[in-house]
Amino acid sequence: MNISKSKALFAKAQNYIPGGVNSPVRAFRAVGGEPLFIKKADGPFIFDEDGNKFIELINSWGPMLLGHNNKMIREAILGAIDDGTSFGAPTAREVEIAELIVSMVPSVEKVRMVNSGTEATMSAIRVARGFTGRDKFIKMEGHYHGHGDSFLIAAGSGAMTMGQPDSPGVTKGTAKDTLIAPYNDLDAVKELVAANKGEIAALILEPVPGNMGLCLPVPGYLEGLREICTQEGIILIFDEVMTGFRLAKGGAQEIFGVIPDMTTLGKIIGGGMPVGAYGGKKEIMEFVSPAGPVYQAGTLSGNPIAMAAGLAMLRHLNDTPSVYEELNQIGTKLTEGIAKINRGLGLTYTMNSIGSMYSLFFTKDLVNDFYSAKTCDTVLFGKYFQAMLKRGVYLAPSQFESLFLSTSLTDEIINEILGAHKEAMVEILGL
Repeated sequence: MNISKSKALFAKAQNYIPGGVNSPVRAFRAVGGEPLFIKKADGPFIFDEDGNKFIELINSWGPMLLGHNNKMIREAILGAIDDGTSFGAPTAREVEIAELIVSMVPSVEKVRMVNSGTEATMSAIRVARGFTGRDKFIKMEGHYHGHGDSFLIAAGSGAMTMGQPDSPGVTKGTAKDTLIAPYNDLDAVKELVAANKGEIAALILEPVPGNMGLCLPVPGYLEGLREICTQEGIILIFDEVMTGFRLAKGGAQEIFGVIPDMTTLGKIIGGGMPVGAYGGKKEIMEFVSPAGPVYQAGTLSGNPIAMAAGLAMLRHLNDTPSVYEELNQIGTKLTEGIAKINRGLGLTYTMNSIGSMYSLFFTKDLVNDFYSAKTCDTVLFGKYFQAMLKRGVYLAPSQFESLFLSTSLTDEIINEILGAHKEAMVEILGL
């Protein structure tokens, strides 16, 4: 496979961009080799600068639910561009998408648009602190809520991949207000709450975390968190930047029937354009300026191009519930196919999946928290990544990232992926 143009671009990029990339996981350090520079994408495929074609299972880390370069989304963007690209003033589309989000997400009565998932989570914590008058909050080990200072304590994915879970630049003062609990451990949360009685403003988590690889909540865990937060006056925040509108119209909270006080969103609500949002109960959201005293602003928030793309996506999902049936079927075919191949090869690697998200962990242990995720053989995963890439399948370049599927994956393409998986396993394990 010729990647000379990518190599040249990466060499040049390192002169001007830290590490040669604008987001750490893209550097391929966890899987070896050098990153490919992507020129275009269409449906289930991406194409690099050297013209190599790959089946791709990242989908821009989640938002391309319908596949890359979807005609409906593209037409919405092009139509919006005719009217201008940014106004810094209210538009009708902002009202329309807010109304749609409120109608689809069970916990959201009012919503504020921002430009990224990081902005959404940072803002949600600030609002929770302002509403409760408390400073501390709880997050779960290995859960990633963006790169805000408060969240880079026992963070997941990128921090794990780069070997720096506690980033320099995060002050001790910031860290002391961030309380850490293991995921799927209710007793640990109860102990933190008891030790910090009346001081905890919020508890934030990914209900289905995807940044230490995909993990699932054990039965009763989310319900237990809801009960604790209700009893203690703690704002329960679901970070559904990944799972919102992917697992169901109402996200993971619809699937599990547990309703948080606030929800953060991103990715799919922009149809692939940069966007984020946070929302929740009216009485909490009324604390946001200019309605209330908690300040949060953004020049490009509610950008008309992003709103047009997001509206097209959300309207389609709202009007076409069969999308989720299709996604679930695709996820089942692929993950059951991988599991069948692994059994046939005598392999017992763990795989977690839900709907159109899955992770294959190179460990024989069950993976349901940060500790168990770290038992994975990351060197072997790197070999698997390269073996799949060689066979035309582009995976997330980290063991600690979920994969995201799209409706553009046909049975024929799924069979290609399964064939590549079997060959890759045989190669890397010498079977």
